[in-house]
Amino acid sequence: MTTSFTPIVSAERLSVQVAQRLEAEIREGRLSPGEKLPTEAKLVELFKVSRTVVREALSRLKSIGLVESRQGSGVFVHHQAAFEPLNFDPRLADSLDAVLQIVEVRRALEAECAQLAATNRSASDIVHLQEALDAIDRAVADGKDGVEEDVLFHQAIAKAAGNPFLIGTLDFLAQFLRGGTQVTRANEARHTKLAQAVRQEHHAIVTAIIQGDAKQANRAATVHMRNAAKRIQQADSSFWQQEGSVLAQVLIPKN
Repeated sequence: MTTSFTPIVSAERLSVQVAQRLEAEIREGRLSPGEKLPTEAKLVELFKVSRTVVREALSRLKSIGLVESRQGSGVFVHHQAAFEPLNFDPRLADSLDAVLQIVEVRRALEAECAQLAATNRSASDIVHLQEALDAIDRAVADGKDGVEEDVLFHQAIAKAAGNPFLIGTLDFLAQFLRGGTQVTRANEARHTKLAQAVRQEHHAIVTAIIQGDAKQANRAATVHMRNAAKRIQQADSSFWQQEGSVLAQVLIPKN
């Protein structure tokens, strides 16, 4: 094994840098599928960082399928590492502009999901969609932000579509939208009309899916995601000063 590990010196988050260096070694073939990575202690020595930083970096690589742990043996390059998983540079996601850009991607995917759901939904899918709607209403009634319930609602639509690739892609993108959803839901709590609009949009999507109206389901999902972007943009400046820091806390995956 010939690698190019050097100490980490930049001010950028250390675990991200270590993960990027290790990923480069794998992508460029200096660490081969099935090959064992240096021990944790050795990586600490090579990169001149703490054990915590190394563990976080390895956790990131595990989460994107590049490495795997083997009980009692260490960490190895995944045997299928040649298949590149969907992955974004986390630095690109740490901004309001990034949230809006991801919403644009979601708009196309959600519209297709809703359309497919209207065609492919089963009786159990309809039950799950209605339960997801009820869960959002209960969360709001209990004074909660409803963020997780909102995410689960969109996942229920994706599952009803019956396409595992769409489900996986939307699940991946959801982690980058939780911050934006949390901010907008907090804003909606201040403005009753906004909360009512979101509820109506959700119900319009589900109604079209239940009725098997693919075109209307596509249209309703498109409107919902377009309005979601507007709600993110239109939150007043004083609100962003109080709540906007949520984005920095939630948008970037911790591992």
